[in-house]
Amino acid sequence: MAIPTFVDRVTLHVSGGSGGNGIASVHREKFKPLGGPDGGNGGHGGDVASKVTADVTTLIDYHHEPHRRGQNGSHGSGGHRSGAHGDSLVLAVPDGTLVRGSSGEILADLVGSGTELVIAAGGRGGLGNAALASSKRKAPASPSRVSRATSSRSRSSSRLLLTSASSASPVRASRA
Repeated sequence: MAIPTFVDRVTLHVSGGSGGNGIASVHREKFKPLGGPDGGNGGHGGDVASKVTADVTTLIDYHHEPHRRGQNGSHGSGGHRSGAHGDSLVLAVPDGTLVRGSSGEILADLVGSGTELVIAAGGRGGLGNAALASSKRKAPASPSRVSRATSSRSRSSSRLLLTSASSASPVRASRA
C-alpha cells in the first residue's frame, strides 16, 4: 500500500482545553487571627482554531494525527494567585478549505490568507474563594464546596470534516 503524499479530505476530532479549578485558601499571619479568604481563580483552557496559511497545500498532517486538543488551564493557588491560561492551538490549513460539522452542514469557507476560525473554545477557569467573598459573606465556602460548586466548565469538543479546495492532484509546473 502506498503512503499518501496529498490529502484533500480529513476528519478531525478537536476539543478545547479544560479550565483550571479555583482554590479555597485562608490568609494566615502571626498576629492576624482572621486573615480572610485568598484563594485564586483557575486559568482558562486553550482554544483550537484553524488559520489559512499560504505555505500549506495539503491536509496530510491531520490525516496521520486526527485528534487535536487545546492546553488545559492550571489551577489557582493561595495568596490571590490565579492559574495560568492554557495555550491555544492553531491548525494551519490551505486556502479554500471547507469546514463541515459532524452532520455535514458547512460551518465556514476559509478563503484568503490569515482567515481564522475558532473550532473549539476552551473551558473557563473556576472561581477561588476570594472571588466569592462579599461584605456579608466573609468566608464563602469550605475547600470541598468550592471545588465542586465552581469547577471549570466542560470544554467544547467536536468532530469536523475539512475539505481542501483542490480535489484533484496538486498543481505541477509544466515544462516550457
